[in-house]
Amino acid sequence: MASFASPAPLICSRGTDVPGHVGSERPHPSANSLFKRAVDIIGSVVGLLILACVIIPVAIAIKLDSPGAVLYTQQRCGLQGQKFKIVKFRTMVQGADAQHHQSNQPFRAKAGLDARVTRVGQVLRKTSLDELPQFWNVLMGEMSLVGTRPPTLDEVAHYSDHHWQRLNVKPGITGEWQVSGRSKIVNFEEIVNLDLRYQTIWSPLYDLVVLWKTVWVVISGSGAC
Repeated sequence: MASFASPAPLICSRGTDVPGHVGSERPHPSANSLFKRAVDIIGSVVGLLILACVIIPVAIAIKLDSPGAVLYTQQRCGLQGQKFKIVKFRTMVQGADAQHHQSNQPFRAKAGLDARVTRVGQVLRKTSLDELPQFWNVLMGEMSLVGTRPPTLDEVAHYSDHHWQRLNVKPGITGEWQVSGRSKIVNFEEIVNLDLRYQTIWSPLYDLVVLWKTVWVVISGSGAC
C-alpha cells in the first residue's frame, strides 16, 4: 500500500547551498506564541474585511492605469527559510520583475522614483493599500502582523551568516523597519539590526505597541514613498 507523506517544505538558500543552520535552530518564541497567533487571526480577519470594501475600486483603478493583473504574487522567504507566495496589489508595470533593476544593496526599499511604479501604484504605496492582500498570508499562518520584512529569494542569495537570524521569526506586514522610518532607512545592515532588535525585546505587549505605531505611520504617511 502506498504511503502518503506531506512534501518537505521548500527552503530558501544562498546560491545553491542551503546553510546548515537553516532549520536547525529553534524558531524565535514569538513563532509559537498562542497570543500572537490569536492577534494575527483577529487582525487578519479585520484586514480582509477592509480589503473586501476597497478591492473593487482599487482593482478598477489598477486596470485603468496600466495593463496587467490586479494582484501580484512573488516567492518570499519566511520562517526559517520556508518559501511562500506573498500577495499584494500590483503597483508596477506588468513584467517589472523581468526588467533588471540594478542595486548595490541586497535590500531594496520601495522607490517612488522607480520608473516601473505606476501612477496608481504610487498612491497604493503611499497609503499602504498595496499591502492589504497580505492579510491572507497572515490568516494562512505564512506571515504575522508584526515581524521582519519578508526577503526575496535574490536578497537571500546575498546573505551572510548573521543575516539568517532575521528568519527566526515569521515575516510581518509591519515591523521595526516600518515604524522607524521605512523608506528613509536604506542601509541593509541597519535594517538587519532593527529586525534583530525586535527579536531581543519582543513581547506580546510590544507587538501591540508596534501595531499602534503602524496605524499612526499609515495615517501620517511618515516614511512612505
